[in-house]
Amino acid sequence: MELGKVTVSINKAINAQEVAVKEKHARTCILGTHHEKGAQTFWSVVNRLPLSGNAVLCWKFCHVFHKLLRDGHSNVLKDSVRYKNELSDMSRMWGHLSEGYGQLCSIYLKLLRTKMEFHTKNPRFPGNLQMSDRQLDEAGENDVNNFFQLTVEMFDYLECELNLFQTVFSSLDMSRSVSVTATGQCRLAPLIQVILDCSHLYDYTVKLLFKLHSCLPADTLQGHRDRFLEQFRKLKDLFYRSSNLQYFKRLIQIPQLPENPPNFLRASALSEHISPVVVIPAEASSPDSEPITDLVEMDTASQSLFDNKFDDIFGSSFSSDPFNFNSQNGMNKDDKDRLIEQLYGEIAALKEELENFKAESARGAVQLRGRASELEAELAEQRHLKQQAQDESEFLRTELEELKKQREDTEKAQRSLTEIERRAQANEQRYSKLKEKYSELVQNHADLLRKNAEVTKQVTVARQAQGDMEREKKELEDSFQRVSEQAQRKSQEQAEVLDTLKRELAASRQELQVLQGTLESSTQVGVEQSTRIAGLEQEKVSLSRAAERHGEEVAALRVELQQLRDTLSHEQESRKMELEVLQTQLREKVPRGHLSVPVPAELRGIGRAGGSSVRVWGWLPAGVVGAVTPALTRQESKEQVLQQRLAEEQLALLQGTAREAERMVQDALSRLEDPTHIGCTSSADCLLSRTLAASECVERLRDAHSKYLSNRSAVGSLLPCLALFAHLVSDTLLQGSATSHVAPMEPADRLLEMCKQCGSEALSYLRALQDPGTVEGADCSPVMTCLGRISAIGEELRPRGLDVKQEELGDLVDKEMAATAAAIETASARIEEMLSKARAGDTGVKLEVNERILGSCTGLMQAIHVLVLASKDLQREIVEGGRVSQGQGCRQGAGRAWGSGCLTAGGHRALAGDVLL
Repeated sequence: MELGKVTVSINKAINAQEVAVKEKHARTCILGTHHEKGAQTFWSVVNRLPLSGNAVLCWKFCHVFHKLLRDGHSNVLKDSVRYKNELSDMSRMWGHLSEGYGQLCSIYLKLLRTKMEFHTKNPRFPGNLQMSDRQLDEAGENDVNNFFQLTVEMFDYLECELNLFQTVFSSLDMSRSVSVTATGQCRLAPLIQVILDCSHLYDYTVKLLFKLHSCLPADTLQGHRDRFLEQFRKLKDLFYRSSNLQYFKRLIQIPQLPENPPNFLRASALSEHISPVVVIPAEASSPDSEPITDLVEMDTASQSLFDNKFDDIFGSSFSSDPFNFNSQNGMNKDDKDRLIEQLYGEIAALKEELENFKAESARGAVQLRGRASELEAELAEQRHLKQQAQDESEFLRTELEELKKQREDTEKAQRSLTEIERRAQANEQRYSKLKEKYSELVQNHADLLRKNAEVTKQVTVARQAQGDMEREKKELEDSFQRVSEQAQRKSQEQAEVLDTLKRELAASRQELQVLQGTLESSTQVGVEQSTRIAGLEQEKVSLSRAAERHGEEVAALRVELQQLRDTLSHEQESRKMELEVLQTQLREKVPRGHLSVPVPAELRGIGRAGGSSVRVWGWLPAGVVGAVTPALTRQESKEQVLQQRLAEEQLALLQGTAREAERMVQDALSRLEDPTHIGCTSSADCLLSRTLAASECVERLRDAHSKYLSNRSAVGSLLPCLALFAHLVSDTLLQGSATSHVAPMEPADRLLEMCKQCGSEALSYLRALQDPGTVEGADCSPVMTCLGRISAIGEELRPRGLDVKQEELGDLVDKEMAATAAAIETASARIEEMLSKARAGDTGVKLEVNERILGSCTGLMQAIHVLVLASKDLQREIVEGGRVSQGQGCRQGAGRAWGSGCLTAGGHRALAGDVLL
């Protein structure tokens, strides 16, 4: 085929008119690729077209190029790979235009790039994707990993096809008959190639998924099934919408997909699968057959012309000669007739020989023309290969220079890695010093808490004394009532009782003053201790923040180290791939007798990159191996040493933290049996608050442990959870023991037993974390179960119906004091009334005795009133003290002000005892 004719057809097929590409021009372009065995002519013409300036021109180029990739020569793909980056740049450029053909061209160019990459990675697949089941199995090399990767690539390929399908439909006004207009046909024409590709991709995807489900678990392929179902629904809808368009009805018969997608979980469903078949009407004969047809017609015409001339000279056959009397009357033929018949036979034989000679001449001419075309194509191909070899040699020189630069960069990275390691060691030393300082602070805090516990015991004694005073006050009130009732009958006895009451009142006042002094000193000491504890807490918070900042710095350094490792690994892989390609190319270029050395073992073998096999041969030039192999070996050894060191440090850090946590829990368990701890008491509400905090910490610890198992470098999130876990579990155990001291016998025994079991489970979990062999099987669920049971027992021990809010306690005290004052005033009024009656009805000695008795009662009432006022002031101070220590206390109940503090991790109480109101 002439080169000029192919060029004219390409220019006619790819023009700026918004009409569909004519089939005859596209067919000529396809035949041109087969005649020249490549696409050099096509790209030489296309490179002169303004594809970036006209969207319609670019759209029709994509259509023609798609047809060449499908039906053209196999070398079209090889000749087009070098233009892949230009297609990507053009796709990004057209993607910025949202109207007209801009988005269509962008998506179509992405599809063509994806198709080229797919066929490059999978060279067994032809351009038209027509393969048998046996060829499909051979493409996967009977390896489930290859089938898995091939299915993913087909999903990506089909996704690009469906995106173009949907974009074309969304750009058309489907409410009108757009398929009969020239502009609509221009947009719809490329979809014929898309439909052909989609039918094959769908069929191969179904078969590969059934094959994968027969080899792999169903859970592993859940992502494949979800992606297939999504593409199945889209493809079914697009096939249905396309089959209703008038334009497609005369050009292609579109299959319909089944109503329901295949059930890959049932192996027998493969027999129900029907491959979709796209039917295209038969086209006219190709132009290649025209010269042969013309030649045959020419031979037939010349034969008929020869026959006519023969008949004109010799006449028609003798059977039809009216003057042939011999055949009519049956007379014998003479010698002349026999000679004529002989001549006729010779002429017929000559005619046959002439026809055979002409046919052979025509066939020979056609063969010679074909051979000449093949020789011309081979000559052009040799020229192209020569130019390509020159380009490749230049490219190899550039690659060698880049390898040298990369080696220098690797050495710089190694030096920076050494500096980072030195900084990491310095940070580790700083962390050790901070840890020692934190341990000293924790010990000082424990000592202060012990001193606070002693002060709390003194306050408890003072409160008990105050309770005794309150009971004596009640007894005085009862005595006063009895004296009031018997005042008329037993005046002498009342006088003696009054003397006794006066003495007791004086003693009570003295005791009250002593108690007030003790309470004031205790309150001052408690305030000072609270101030010191607050300062220590602030210092602890600052140290914790410093430790967190240090941990963040260590994490940042580790991230930086991991990035460097990833960079080194990526560079190593890229060097391996480049060396493999370089080796193959040099093997083709360098003669076998040149100097070469064996390739190291780590570079020899067969690798798989991007779905295509790359073979590393056993020989390379000596200069390349000597420059690259030592750098790769040093990088690998250095990386292994760093990884091993990091893993050992992380494991040692985890084991040390687990051991410290184990000691803390073990200390709490030992305090449960300590006799000095028996005097500690707590409330059920405080126990519930500690149990809730411990349960939340266990949940966070479980999540951190799961993250650590999935990524061993995430130990930084597990260590804080372990420390908090040990602290809260120890606190819960001590609170449970203290609560059992004031609980009934049966719940107390159950609570104490459950605390011991919880401690044992916590120790088992922490010991499992210290052993590298059992760290994966460590489970903190038993600890969570024990905490739930402790919480249930605590709910049973909570007082029912006696709860009084903290803000209501002061009002309750004021009401009681007001009621007491009102009772005293009532009693005083009754005494005054009795005195006035005695003055009115008695005289003499009796009146004097009654006045004395009633005067003593009045004095007693006044003394009781003063005592109530002093008790009211004392009670107010106690209530205010309870409010101040509310942050350390757990809960207050109606009639009881609980001042007991929550137990710390060391097992000491911040504030113990209770005050009866």
